Amino acid sequence: MTEFIVELTAATAADADRIGPKAANLAALASAGLPTPGGFCLSAQAYHAQIAALGLAPLIRRFADADIAGQRRLSVEIRLALYEQPIAPTILSPLLAAWHAQRQASAGPSAVRSSALIEDRKGSNFAGQFESFLGIDEEAALLTAVRACWAALWTTTARRSMENHACSPADTAMAVLIQPLVDARASGGGLSETAAGGMLISATWGLGSTIAQGEVVPDRIVLSRQGFVRKIEAGRKDHRESCRHGAATVSQAVPSELVDAPCLDAAQAVTLGRMLRKAESVIGGAVEIEWALDDAGFKLLQARPLAVEPITIPDEIWRKHPGLSGHPAGVGWGAGRAVVVNCECELARVAPGDVLVTRIASPALSHVLPRVAGVVAELGGSTSHLASLARERGIPMVLGVLDATGRIPDGAQVAVDGVAGVVRWMA
Repeated sequence: MTEFIVELTAATAADADRIGPKAANLAALASAGLPTPGGFCLSAQAYHAQIAALGLAPLIRRFADADIAGQRRLSVEIRLALYEQPIAPTILSPLLAAWHAQRQASAGPSAVRSSALIEDRKGSNFAGQFESFLGIDEEAALLTAVRACWAALWTTTARRSMENHACSPADTAMAVLIQPLVDARASGGGLSETAAGGMLISATWGLGSTIAQGEVVPDRIVLSRQGFVRKIEAGRKDHRESCRHGAATVSQAVPSELVDAPCLDAAQAVTLGRMLRKAESVIGGAVEIEWALDDAGFKLLQARPLAVEPITIPDEIWRKHPGLSGHPAGVGWGAGRAVVVNCECELARVAPGDVLVTRIASPALSHVLPRVAGVVAELGGSTSHLASLARERGIPMVLGVLDATGRIPDGAQVAVDGVAGVVRWMA
């Protein structure tokens, strides 16, 4: 059934209700002449067909009317069925045919990524809340990744995010994007507009997952809206993710001479800035992108609408207090009690109105965003997934703050400037 497979070059790839905004946006970028990895999408119809083949429709109908405990039980049952049960033959056959054709053309492994119908829309980007798998080069791994993407719609993390947006997994579907993996020597993100009136690029060595997950402090490149480089600040990139044929992605130490060396030169930054502005015209407004650089040049991996908030002027009294600088998430200013958290098990200490101070700005922290006045982290950058979610919610965040958990006293009153990238506390 060919309606299950949508090549990103097809006219139907513009239908976000069929393949999700993530895949549809990539198709639009490619149609406009911007470089992308290409690929195909397993449509939302395939997800619905799998639901029907596994007999899960009655459970999904019950989910909408169930209480909290009932929804939890039903979501586990639905998720396990999607993850563990085989893919229906009517879906499996065209999926494998399309994947083998892709593998023959690209001669390399694949990336398998969620493309939910609710993500990458204005005001609901769900960055980092679903699944992505890199380095897929065997049939068994492909099928496991596809089932895991379907099941990701029903995880606790995804359901919490959907509840915050007044939506439900029972009312949407999951498409799956399958592309040739870019053998990236550098990757990162970009914002076509910032509250300060410029453009911003972040960069790290290898695959961009270390930025997305907030595991390194990436390079920060500031450009004017006209595309001129204003500043290149080297980050602290002590490890990188790379892909080996026949294996999953692996983490490698970065050679010492590259840890604080910029990944991009000024000419490359200008080139990427031009792509940011062109992506704006395709998406129809300010845009956030993910990109990768291989031996052939830049490729855009994702583009989503970007909300840009005006600069908030902080209370002048805070300027008299000690401060630390980092990478701004790009919105807001807020103050509250600092809660220094060194382990996720301590998150219960974070009360409404507190400022979370932590080491890694992981997307797993997204469920605390609705109750905090701000976030400060030692790692991460302005285009990490958590920073994207914070921008969407208007929560000030400063990332890449050296030794924040050691220097900011637990319980102190702190102020977070998410535009200037400064956090201050009352000593």
